[in-house]
Amino acid sequence: MHNNYGSLHGSRDHQFTIRGFDATRIALLYSTIISDGGDAVALWNRDEGMYYHSNCAFEGWVDYLCPRGSCYITDSKFFGHNMSASIWHDGSADRDQKFVIRNSHFDGVPGFPLGRHHRDAQIYLLDCTFSRNMADRPIYTPNSPNTVPWIWGERHYFFNCQRVEKNFSWFADNLHQAEGSPLQEQVTAHWTFAGKWDPETTLPAILPFASIPTPRNNAYGGQPERTTLRWIGGWSAVTYLVYFGENKTLSLVSAQKGTSYTIQQLKPSTRYSWRVDVVTKRDTIPGERWSFTSAPRF
Repeated sequence: MHNNYGSLHGSRDHQFTIRGFDATRIALLYSTIISDGGDAVALWNRDEGMYYHSNCAFEGWVDYLCPRGSCYITDSKFFGHNMSASIWHDGSADRDQKFVIRNSHFDGVPGFPLGRHHRDAQIYLLDCTFSRNMADRPIYTPNSPNTVPWIWGERHYFFNCQRVEKNFSWFADNLHQAEGSPLQEQVTAHWTFAGKWDPETTLPAILPFASIPTPRNNAYGGQPERTTLRWIGGWSAVTYLVYFGENKTLSLVSAQKGTSYTIQQLKPSTRYSWRVDVVTKRDTIPGERWSFTSAPRF
């Protein structure tokens, strides 16, 4: 989805590619959303908004990813063209509203800043990587007539984030400082939406291939004694072929109807990979390779 008004008319002002006000429970899956201006993805149900985005690519100018309410993003890519901000959040309607980004990569023009917000927000970035182009500028409050003083203070939390060449002190690990001191494994979509929505287990099978794995891709800390693999199925699946193995070596372990498979007695501190192929009446659709690392045994 591409709003190319800016290139056609020489403007980088607000140019919505996706916009919504009353809508909630919006899922964007395996989508590329581009705007030639700002506010590319503007889902703005301030009171009840809940948005889940997985395996997407976002690109635009100022505040091109700007949810109001709560939003969870995973396994996605960001590219910013401006010197103001890539991400923005309005979580002012409820202290518990959150904007969470996991296992994603940020890039942009040289000197692009990460984020800002005009109202109260609660932003979490975990397992994210930043290109060398990202500026040494913390998430900030803009000097604007639209800015409302933050009631709940600065709430920007990071865990296991890395920048190419050099890390900046402002995105050092501080997840333990968030309210309730959540562990990294607790920061899920279900947690983000305060238990009101669990898209990673309830979304329908609308894609042709298996998607949205549990454990999430590149997860770590799963219990070695017993781990259940889950996924959202393919819409025309007849059977699922489950492949599993250490590191990158995969072997077929199950041909089944269901969308979960339990592994017993994993080795501690070991990286495992898995894949689910969808068998339809016409062909077999290979799945992505996903990975996770089991927890150490104490």
